[in-house]
Amino acid sequence: MNETPSQTIGPFFRIGLSPLALPELGLDAPGALTLVGRVYDGAEAVPDAMVEFSGAGRFVRVLSESDGSFVATVHKPVSETTSHAPSLDVSVFARGLLQRLVTRLYFPDEEEANARDAVLASVPATRRATLVAHAESDGQLRFDVYLQGQRETVFFEY
Repeated sequence: MNETPSQTIGPFFRIGLSPLALPELGLDAPGALTLVGRVYDGAEAVPDAMVEFSGAGRFVRVLSESDGSFVATVHKPVSETTSHAPSLDVSVFARGLLQRLVTRLYFPDEEEANARDAVLASVPATRRATLVAHAESDGQLRFDVYLQGQRETVFFEY
């Protein structure tokens, strides 16, 4: 059986949230990283999701485009303890969702720290990859968000 995208309410979600987008906060600061990705609901791209990234004392909020893609400028936080890898908290808002979805983004160049991270260790080994960004050949990081389906991103209760 194929999964279907969530019920939608029209184009009003993007219209109402566009003024809240903050995609380039801290763009010129040292250590800025370009993060690209897409939001999917089942096999369909989500054209108007809002994705928030927070960590390292910074907050970035972006909207997905008609093909579900987004671009954000983020900063990798420094791990404060040995039991937590550098990560960003991620919230996803989209039409059809009654509450935001919460997850984390871990960095691919932190394999040792990721292996020690208590939160990441609590996720089944077969699902951990949904929380780790992938390095692209052009130096960008890719983090796709799947709201449902075989590749569904791990989301946390809050």
